[in-house]
Order: sequence, then structure tokens, then C-alpha cells
Amino acid sequence: MEKVEVTWHEHAVARADRERLNGHRGCVVWFTGLSGCGKSTIANLVDRQLFERGVHTFLLDGDNVRHGLNPSTAMLAEAHDADFAQRFGLGFGPADREENIRRIGAVTELFCSAGLITLAAFVSPYRKDRDLVRQRLEASGGAGDFIEVFVDTPLEVCESRDPKGLYKKARAGELKGMTGIDDPYEAPLKPEITLAGGSAPPDKLATEVIRQLMERGIVRE
Repeated sequence: MEKVEVTWHEHAVARADRERLNGHRGCVVWFTGLSGCGKSTIANLVDRQLFERGVHTFLLDGDNVRHGLNPSTAMLAEAHDADFAQRFGLGFGPADREENIRRIGAVTELFCSAGLITLAAFVSPYRKDRDLVRQRLEASGGAGDFIEVFVDTPLEVCESRDPKGLYKKARAGELKGMTGIDDPYEAPLKPEITLAGGSAPPDKLATEVIRQLMERGIVRE
């Protein structure tokens, strides 16, 4: 195996310096749940509320990231050769999902070190992948850097919403590997926050997230 020489360079501006400038600490608020559970809607509402409070944030959304950082093979082939597209493009199989979340975890670590409150809304169906992001963040920063938010919405409610038509395609056999249908979703065992996505409006759930961020001393009252 080829040896790769990589050296870590310390920055002249530390995370603590950036947090002092921002007026709050950085962290990652990771929204997970089935497609259609409401995680992106809630994350956007939290982002807006934090922005209006003068909090420095950034929102990473599953579909948006797939348009740039983690595109499919077909999307990469529009600008690169076939070998490149095949090597770096990501689908939705187990290994591709793992790499998708690994890359996103690395990005959230960078944003967290910049003192931002990073909101990440991803199905992220596998518990191991989410736990590895938590371990990465806590190893580079500290406890409390990863706040897992489980948007606990029943499958039947998600299917009734079906905003992208994915469940309909999966039930018709037109889409394989759909989380909750023919691919598993592993719910968090001990999330910091659990939201009842099927029984409360999104704005109320977003307010609950803000309240809990206040309790943790991340956001000022």
C-alpha cells in the first residue's frame, strides 16, 4: 500500500477565537428520520429562528449535498470522464450511504470548528454511521458538539405526505433500497432530542429544539 505523507497544521485562529467573535459556541445539530418525517422543514425553521437571534449557522440538507459534494455517477459524468464518475459518484446502496455520511461528518466538523451551529438534515439510516460522526466531533472538539435530533414520525404518516413521490415509486417496485420499505432505518438509541413529528406542527417542534439549545447553554435566552 502506498504511504501517504499528511501533516496536520495548526491554525493561527483557534476555534475558541471564532466562538468569541460569534458570541456563541459551535456545535452540530443532526436531524435524522425517515424521508417525509419533517426533518428538513424543522431544520429550516430552526435555522431561521437562530438567524433572527443573530446566531451564526449553516444548514446542510440531504438533497442539496447530493447536488454538489456527493453527486451520483450520472451527475459527475456530465463534467468528468466515466472512470472518474464511477469512482467518486455515490448511489444509495449501504456502502454509498456510509460514505455519504462520512463526508458530511467531515464537513460538519469543519463548520463546528469555525464556531458555527451547523444544522444537518439527513435520513442517515444507519446508527453506526451517525455514531461515527459523533465520535469524530467529540474527539476533535468535546462532549456536546453533536446533538442528535430524532424526528420520530410513523412510517404511515411519512407515506401519506410523500413529498417527493418516493414511497409511491417504492411500493410500485420502481425504486429499490427505499429506507423504511426495503431498506432498514435504525432509530437512535439515546438521542439528545426526540420530536414527535406526526403529532405536532413543525413550528412547535422547531421551538422545542431552540428551547433545548438554550438549556444546553449553546444559545442565549
